[in-house]
Amino acid sequence: MELPILFGVRHLSPAGAWHLLRLLEEVRPRLVLVEGPSDLTGLMADLVRPETVPPVAILAYTQETPVRSILYPLAEYSPEYAAIRWAAENGADCRFIDLPSGTFLALGEPGEEGDAPPAFDPYAALDRAAGEDGHETFWERTLEHTTAPGAYRQGADRFGRELRAVTGEDRPDSDRNRLREGYMRRMIQDALEEGCPPDKMVVVTGAYHLAGLETAAPLTDKEIKAMPHTAASATLMPYSYYRLSSRSGYGAGNRAPAYYGLLWQGLRRGAPDYAGRAYLSHIARWLRASGSPASSASVIEGLRLANGLARLRGSACPTLRDLRDAAVTCLGEGSFAAISRGVADAEIGTAIGALPEGVSRTSIQEDFYRQLKKLKLEKYRDVALQELALDLRENRNVKSRESAFLDLNRSFFLHRLRVLGVSFGVSQETSQDTATWAEGWLLRWSPEAEMELVESALKGDTIPQAASFRLKERVEVATGIGEIAGVLEDAFACGMPAAVAYATGALQSMAVDAASLEELAATAQRLSHVVQYGGLRLLDPAPLVPILQQIYLRCCLILTSCCACDDGGATGVIRAMERLNAAQLAHDFLEPEPWLSALSDLARWDHLNTRLSGFAAAILLERGGMETADLTREVSRRLSPGTPAELGAGWFQGLAMRNRYALIARLSLWQSLSDYLDGLDEEEFKRALVFLRRAFADFTAREKDSIGENLGELWGLNRQQVSETVNAGLTGEDQQLLAGLDDFDFDL
Repeated sequence: MELPILFGVRHLSPAGAWHLLRLLEEVRPRLVLVEGPSDLTGLMADLVRPETVPPVAILAYTQETPVRSILYPLAEYSPEYAAIRWAAENGADCRFIDLPSGTFLALGEPGEEGDAPPAFDPYAALDRAAGEDGHETFWERTLEHTTAPGAYRQGADRFGRELRAVTGEDRPDSDRNRLREGYMRRMIQDALEEGCPPDKMVVVTGAYHLAGLETAAPLTDKEIKAMPHTAASATLMPYSYYRLSSRSGYGAGNRAPAYYGLLWQGLRRGAPDYAGRAYLSHIARWLRASGSPASSASVIEGLRLANGLARLRGSACPTLRDLRDAAVTCLGEGSFAAISRGVADAEIGTAIGALPEGVSRTSIQEDFYRQLKKLKLEKYRDVALQELALDLRENRNVKSRESAFLDLNRSFFLHRLRVLGVSFGVSQETSQDTATWAEGWLLRWSPEAEMELVESALKGDTIPQAASFRLKERVEVATGIGEIAGVLEDAFACGMPAAVAYATGALQSMAVDAASLEELAATAQRLSHVVQYGGLRLLDPAPLVPILQQIYLRCCLILTSCCACDDGGATGVIRAMERLNAAQLAHDFLEPEPWLSALSDLARWDHLNTRLSGFAAAILLERGGMETADLTREVSRRLSPGTPAELGAGWFQGLAMRNRYALIARLSLWQSLSDYLDGLDEEEFKRALVFLRRAFADFTAREKDSIGENLGELWGLNRQQVSETVNAGLTGEDQQLLAGLDDFDFDL
C-alpha cells in the first residue's frame, strides 16, 4: 500500500505548526488525518469556531465510577490545531485516526500495572552529548528556530526514528504503541480505499510513530473488535498556559507555553528574533510595574548578551536558557530572585482559553457557567487567586429578590461546589462572634476544577442535583453521628432543605445509639451552629431542636462517668465540656440545671481526674454556680499537704484554664496556693513545681505580672520587684534544673 504524506511533529511545537502549514499550502490536500481519538472527530467543528480561543483541551472520561480521564490539550501553536484549522478554512476533510477514547481509557496509563521504568534515559543522554541543560533547550536550539524548507520535517523524522531505535522494545508502552500504529494504519487504509490519492492526504502524528506507521500492518476487523473498550463521554474544556507548563516531556509539550507563544508569533511575522525581544521587554515591563528600575538600554544589552551566548553554543538564535541568563545579568543585576515573578509571567503566562456558550459541555458544566453568569462571578474565572467577601444578610436597598439575596445565593453555589470537591473556591475562616453574616472565599479557576466538574456529572445533571446526591452518599456511608452532623451542616450551608431533612432523619435514628462524649459534644456544637445561623440561610432549623436537646441531656448524664480518665484523655473531655457549655449558653431551650448539676458533681468528687474537676469549678465560677466560700473551701481541700502534689497542682491547672482575670483578682486563692507550697517538703515541692509550671505555661506576660503583684502584696514585698522576678528570663542553671525535673521519676 502506498503511504500518504507523513508529517512527524512534537506536540505543542510552534515550528512544527509553522512548517506544517507551509506543507499544507504547498500540497493542498483533500484529506488531513490527525493523531487523536477517532471517535472524537465530531468535536473538530467546535474547535475551529471563531469564538473558540486556545488553549483548549479535549477531555474524554469514563461513564462509570471511578472516573478515569484522558486529556488532549491544544494551544494556538499546536501542529494538530493548526492542521484542523487549515482544513476547515480550505474546505478539506479532517479526521482523528488514533484509538477510540473508550479503548484508551480501558487500556489505562502506560506502566500502571507496576512496570519498571527503562534503565536507560535517552533524553538525558542526548542532552549530555549536546552539552545542554535539558531536553527543552536541546529541542528548541535544534528544531524550533529552523526556518529552512523541509528542515523541521526531516529533523523530527530523524529524531523519532533514532529515539525508537535506541529505546527499542524497552518501553512500558510498547504494546500500546503497536496497537495504536496498527489502528492508525487501518484508518489510513480505509481513507485510501475511499478514493483519496496518497499525494492528496497528509497524516499529522508524533514523530516517534513515523517509523511504526511505515511498517505496521493494518488491524483487521476481528482485531479491532477484540480491542478493550469502556463506555466514555467527551467534552471540550477551556485550558490554561499554567496547566500546560506542568505537562512536560516529549509527548506533552513544553515548560514555557507563553514563551513558545512568542516563538509562534515570531515565525508568523518572519522575525526570528521577535521572541527574544518580546521576552526581555516583558520582564522589563513587569519590573517597572512592580516599582523596580528597568531601562531600555538594559533590554538591548540583554538581547546582545543572549545572542552572544547563542553563538558560543553554535546557534543563530538564543534559546530560552540564553535569554533567561541574559535577563538575570542585565535586568536582575545577577539575582534571579529579583526577576523570578517576571520570568514566570513571561515564560508561563496567565492565558486561559474560552469556548462559545453551549459548546460540547456536559449539563453540569452548562449549569456551572450559567450560575457563574447569573451570580456575577465571571470575573473570578481567572488563574490569579482573588478574594471574595460575602454578606449573607438581605440587601434591602435593591428592588429584586434576586439582587437582595445575591451574596447568599453565591454562598450556596460555592458551598455546593465545595461539597462536590470542585476546587474553584476555598472557604476562609471568619469570626462568628463578630460577624455571623460574613463569609470569605478565595477563588481561582483551573482546568482541574473543570475536570472535577465533569467527574461530578455522574452524580447529577446540575450542581444542586449532584450536591444532593453527594450528601446522600455521605449519609449512607456514615458510621457515627459526628459524620452525619457534618453532612447536616453542609446541607444547611448549601441551602438544600431536602438534604437537610434526609440528614436530620438519619441523625435522629442514630442519636439513640452509644457514642463517646467527644463525638456527642462535637455533634451538639454543629447542631447549635446550624440552629443559631440556619435562619440566616432562609432554612427552618426547628426540626433540629429536639435532637440537640436529646444529645445535650445525654452528655449531661454521662459527663462524670467519662472523667475517670488519665491526663491524656482529659484533653478531649475538656474540649467536649467547652462545646457543651457554649451550646447551653447559646440556647434557652437547653435547660441549664442538668449541665450545672453535672459540673457540680464533677467539681466536688475526689475520685475523678483532678484537672477536669478544676476545669468544672472554673466553669461554675464563671457562670455564678460557685460562691466565694465554696471556692475557698475547695482550694483548702485540694491544695493541702495531705493531697498528693500532682493531684493538687493538676486541679489548679484545670481551674486556671478559664476566666483567669477573675481568679487573679481573688487574693484568697493566691494566699491558699502560697500556704500550700510552704507546707510541702522538698520532694513534694518538686512534684508540685512540675505540674504548676505546666499550669502557668500559657499565661501571658501581663497575667503573670498581675500574679506577681498579688504575691508581693501577700508576702509583704515590693510588688513591682516580685513582678519583674516572675517575668524575668531563666538562667542557664534554672533551665537545667527544670529540665531535670521534667525527666524526674515521680513513680506516677
